Amino acid sequence: MSIIRAENLTRRFGALTAVDHVNLDIAEGEIFCLVGPDGAGKTTTLRLLCGLMDPTEGSVAVAGHNVSKEPDAVKDQIGYMAQRFGLYGDLTVDENMAFYGDLFGVVGPEREELTARLLHMTRMAPFRKRLAAKLSGGMKQKLALMCTLLHKPRVLFLDEPTNGVDPVSRRDFWAILYELVKNGLTVFVATAYLDEAERANRVGLMNHGRMIRCDTPRALRDDLDHAYYRIRSGDPRTTRDLLLQQPGVLAVQPAGEDLRLIVEERAISAEELTAVTPFQWQRIAPSLEDVFIALVRHEEVRRAA
Repeated sequence: MSIIRAENLTRRFGALTAVDHVNLDIAEGEIFCLVGPDGAGKTTTLRLLCGLMDPTEGSVAVAGHNVSKEPDAVKDQIGYMAQRFGLYGDLTVDENMAFYGDLFGVVGPEREELTARLLHMTRMAPFRKRLAAKLSGGMKQKLALMCTLLHKPRVLFLDEPTNGVDPVSRRDFWAILYELVKNGLTVFVATAYLDEAERANRVGLMNHGRMIRCDTPRALRDDLDHAYYRIRSGDPRTTRDLLLQQPGVLAVQPAGEDLRLIVEERAISAEELTAVTPFQWQRIAPSLEDVFIALVRHEEVRRAA
């Protein structure tokens, strides 16, 4: 059953179209990642879905409620964690949670039971008396997540929740999200990290306000339109410059000692390109980052044509 549905969702700021006719259909209990570079429209899309901003065109329904027409009903069903969550540095972990519990109207035994469960899940119980300002970046994100979950939302919206967080804390944060989804929560994550998108059930790749592809990570990696190669050259810089001038070549990116070559499958191959400049090559399975780069470059070539 769909718990988030957006139809032709569009938001303009004057002449700038930040979100351009985006369509989404997200099932209950799903982890959905919206991925794109800075300025792609991720945060604007997330705010439109939460009802924090009105669309210029299109409509959004969350948990069966129209976001524009029933904002209060939607707010009761969602939790929203912004890039900079409003923690109070001069309050302890316990005091921050009590404050947000009061805001949500969660009091008494219910709050005590839920607080204890969240502290256990996040392994934050030993730090409940510590000031929020004294927490590490990863711990601050865990505290923000706990505060967001106090009113038991059905849908959790997270805007780049692990930005600037160390790799171990990022892994812990995602382990918590998996645990929450097991209990029926739906999670919508906007992120610039392609490796995080690998952990989602489905991924939407966004660029310049448009959804350029939406599917499971595996389906996205099974890209039939482009070919991906690891290549090695005695003169990587010259090889890269020459290859980028060839029709059908979408990207040549450094990858350690090697280069990563992406071409249009039906236009050219690595073997044919060795006639332009000598190099060793090996065809490889793409990562999500490779696929995203290929799709973005393909869009740029199409627009230029």
